[in-house]
Amino acid sequence: MPRILLNARYQRGGAPRPPRLSRRPFHARLPGYEGSPLVRAAKLESELGLSRIWVKDESSRLGLPAFKILGASWAVYRTASAMLGSEPAKWTSIDELRDCMAPLRPLRLATATDGNHGRAVARVARLLGFDASIFMPAGTAEARIRAIEGEGAKVTVVDGSYDDAVERAKKEAGPRCLVVSDTSWEGYTDIPSGVAEGYETIFEETDERLAEPGEQPPTHVFVQIGVGALAVAAVNHYRGRATLIGVEPDGADCVLRSAEAGRIVSVPGPHRSIMAGLNCGMPSLIAWPVMRDGIAAFVAVGDERAKQAMRALAADGLVSGETGASGAAGLIELFNNETGRSAFESLGLSQASRVLLLSTEGATDPEFYRSVVGEPA
Repeated sequence: MPRILLNARYQRGGAPRPPRLSRRPFHARLPGYEGSPLVRAAKLESELGLSRIWVKDESSRLGLPAFKILGASWAVYRTASAMLGSEPAKWTSIDELRDCMAPLRPLRLATATDGNHGRAVARVARLLGFDASIFMPAGTAEARIRAIEGEGAKVTVVDGSYDDAVERAKKEAGPRCLVVSDTSWEGYTDIPSGVAEGYETIFEETDERLAEPGEQPPTHVFVQIGVGALAVAAVNHYRGRATLIGVEPDGADCVLRSAEAGRIVSVPGPHRSIMAGLNCGMPSLIAWPVMRDGIAAFVAVGDERAKQAMRALAADGLVSGETGASGAAGLIELFNNETGRSAFESLGLSQASRVLLLSTEGATDPEFYRSVVGEPA
């Protein structure tokens, strides 16, 4: 059931944000890099009566239909550099970087995924000449499994939830296997931190676009929450400059429930939302305190609202999959839900508001997309 929670522990300003190293120069050296589009959703804007709704369209990012490779590539590069003893010098192409990584081979990358993160890890492994083992929860769409196998990775479907797949992937860690997870646990925080750092490129690109004449930065940012890596990047970038609202599926609302309890809470599976990339039962250990202090409200949405958001974004010319449209679903839920209307005002949303939405994926399951939107992806 949809739920909305104003976060009592939210610290509006928070600590001053220290200067942060840009990861964008690294991403710019990867094959096919270009900034993803920032699209104005004029129809949705008019329907909700807001000044601006911008959508960062991550349906094509470095050759993949989702943003995840930004985090996976940076985390692997940073960790591999540490394993080599220093950052590879003067590489300008992926072939040169692959040659720099030769002393680490044979090396395998392993992770758990609902789809997009695993495919990103598999792509990074292929680019760098490593092997990849990807663990996925039961019920994963066949299209997502085939896409990861198409990257040359070995896929194992675990009899259980995403969290069960995480537990299985943990067991792979060893001298010749690097676990590349976007969630963290006791004793495993460095790589997930690197993943979140990589995602900040999204917001740097957005700043550049909205610095153009006639534009202004967002007043509100809606961010999808799975384990919380993308939310960490959003909070680190926008805290003190915009109000952040986190969005989860109503059957996997682990961060909303954790915010209610004041501590990390697990939501047992199975998690069956169509928003597959958000079907996570427990927040990341390092992401939780950042979200607890930096996100003003949490919205848990149902699948029908996600489908409505997919259609709304399509009307504005955006191809957005189930998880990709969930940020828009959170905004629509606030606007239409009776409790949401009160929260809408409490969060300072008004006709003057400028909202940033993240469409974090394209049609990663094209057949399902067609069934919802009624047109090809």
